[in-house]
Amino acid sequence: MNSAVFIVQKLFFNMLHKTPRPLVLCGPSGSGKSTLIKKLFDEFPDKFGFSVSHTTRQPRPGEEDGKHYHFTNKSKMEDEINKGEFIETAVFSNNLYGTSKKAVEKVINNGKICVLDIDMQGVKQIKNTTLDPLLIFIKPPSIEELEKRLRNRKTETEESLQRRLNTAIEEIKYGDEPGNFHRVIVNDDVDKAYHELRDFILRELK
Repeated sequence: MNSAVFIVQKLFFNMLHKTPRPLVLCGPSGSGKSTLIKKLFDEFPDKFGFSVSHTTRQPRPGEEDGKHYHFTNKSKMEDEINKGEFIETAVFSNNLYGTSKKAVEKVINNGKICVLDIDMQGVKQIKNTTLDPLLIFIKPPSIEELEKRLRNRKTETEESLQRRLNTAIEEIKYGDEPGNFHRVIVNDDVDKAYHELRDFILRELK
């Protein structure tokens, strides 16, 4: 990392420390993170804001650029990563994913607590920074239930589904390790899981 990038990184994290702790939600695809985040925003529209991630994958039907993801290309994203413009990045199915500093700053500048939805790779990177977020792992009740949810989406090929399930096994193992997260929530009932998430966040933010 060159000196200019290091200085920008330091200024960015200094800014974050003057705001409430960000929230990081992690969990396998199909665990229900997006549903829980939506319920949180619906109840507290003025309190929380979502950091929209970047990705080099193609948009799925119904996804909007700037709302669900910032859709970009590999060369542009790699250049921005090299310039230190991302907090964390990950690779899945040959596509890049990442959280940019601009996306986080946008939420903070709107006076809201930043919520990030990132995977295991991103959590490991953030743990090596001074960001100090609240780390929450959303866990499916079982791999069998997770497979059922993913199949019901009808967005995966058999190959990509098996790849997601294999990744999920590793993510759940990491999520279950003591000390990796501040809270692990099993999403076997969405209303129950949401109330557990809500109560934990509000208690911690006090």
